[in-house]
Amino acid sequence: MTTRLSDRITQVFIIAYKESTELLEQALKQEGLQCEVLRQEPKEEYKNYSPSYRCLLNHKRAWESAVQQDRLTLIVEADFVPVLGLGKLPLPFNPDDNTVGVAWLYACAPQVYSVSQEGYAQGYSASTVAYIVTPQGARCLIELAEEVKEKIGAANYSSWDSGVDSYLRARKLKNYIPFRNYGEHGGMPNIEHHRNGLSLTHRADVLYGKLAFTPLYVTGKSEGKLAFLQTRLQARLKGIARLATGRFLRLPVLKGSSVPLRLLRFAVGRQLSMRL
Repeated sequence: MTTRLSDRITQVFIIAYKESTELLEQALKQEGLQCEVLRQEPKEEYKNYSPSYRCLLNHKRAWESAVQQDRLTLIVEADFVPVLGLGKLPLPFNPDDNTVGVAWLYACAPQVYSVSQEGYAQGYSASTVAYIVTPQGARCLIELAEEVKEKIGAANYSSWDSGVDSYLRARKLKNYIPFRNYGEHGGMPNIEHHRNGLSLTHRADVLYGKLAFTPLYVTGKSEGKLAFLQTRLQARLKGIARLATGRFLRLPVLKGSSVPLRLLRFAVGRQLSMRL
């Protein structure tokens, strides 16, 4: 039996700074998902913190609540744009497995490690735009936040979201990526990431369906729909290129798998979509 996402989510948190979240809130509520906006607290000490660390603190607030739940918590950032029908889409993992850490609903620079007989894919993502976290996963991520503060410092840039997978796997938790993305990263370029050698923008390589509303990166552009189609086409081509060059499914992973055909079916099948 397929488990619908909306049947298993206890709470949804929207991580925000000053962004408008009205459209996102409406879209989530229409999917049967009640949400709460967690806006960054206006504390004097935060003026000396890096944007990446302030973002981490906001996610930490959500994790602290997720630890108290006996079910699953969905966390999305304010620039996430879900697909229509999000609540009816299947969970990308077995909800009764108590070794799950996180499951990304939007995957940035994804990699696949293994695929179960049921089709659940363990893998990697470098973004926290939209993800499900279990209580045990949240507990470990709170520890990650403390480690970032101690080892890197609140004032310094940290790509902490890129280390979520390795941190949780080191603690014997499994992380999952979606067959296709449950939404798009609709935000504008991140200058802090770019200054530290990371990509200026990232978009979903392949989507499950039509987006619920127009992403921010299109808003205000005179080209309108054309700009959206160009952006989505570039994202689709980049995803196909990552597959073709062995960055989504790495050759050593494929060779070391006991079910290589299952991995190939998942990796190739997710890109067999005509939708931009």
